[in-house]
Amino acid sequence: MLFREGKKDPDIQSRPNRGMSLVELVVVLTVLGILTAVSVPYLMRYTQKYKTEDQAIKVMDLMREAGQLALERRRTFRFELDLNNSQRPVGRIIDQDSTQATAFRTKEVPLEPVNEVRMDLPPLGIIRPNPPNYANAAFTSGVWTAFFRSDGTVVTATGTPISATLFFWPPKREPYDASNLEPRPGEVRALTIFGGSGAVRFWKHNGTAWAAWQ
Repeated sequence: MLFREGKKDPDIQSRPNRGMSLVELVVVLTVLGILTAVSVPYLMRYTQKYKTEDQAIKVMDLMREAGQLALERRRTFRFELDLNNSQRPVGRIIDQDSTQATAFRTKEVPLEPVNEVRMDLPPLGIIRPNPPNYANAAFTSGVWTAFFRSDGTVVTATGTPISATLFFWPPKREPYDASNLEPRPGEVRALTIFGGSGAVRFWKHNGTAWAAWQ
């Protein structure tokens, strides 16, 4: 039906013009609160579960970057895992260019606190991926160091090729100290590095055996 200009639609005029009532608002907030209470613990467990995997991948990417820099720039780059600050361990790439007065940091990446992801010691009851069964990475004064050379090899400070296994794992219980080496099942990860070529491989432990990922 058409209405002359200036007149209002009676249907629109008769509709109630009101917002959400207090009761409706309380119901909506209550539902949101319940959903949040249910989802937050799940998200926290999910995030916690993948911290070791994220850290292993982060370290692997750093080592591969150090190797690539050494090849591209035709000089040695030092890679470090420094755990001396237990709340803020770091991974570093350091340019060892001998033409400079001192080496300088090319990159530094923060890592997870040691009480959440351990790297200094192997977890209890978990053997190294075998093959390749490389020796456990040895930290000296809280630091593990590898030198990536321009020929693709990875060596120690004395020039000895490094073939090593790095573990990444979350302690199952507190306190987080050297005597507590029991990991949470299914969350142990490892990296193996072959000194002859600088090849790095990522491993997942499912609670009973290792599986190579890449």
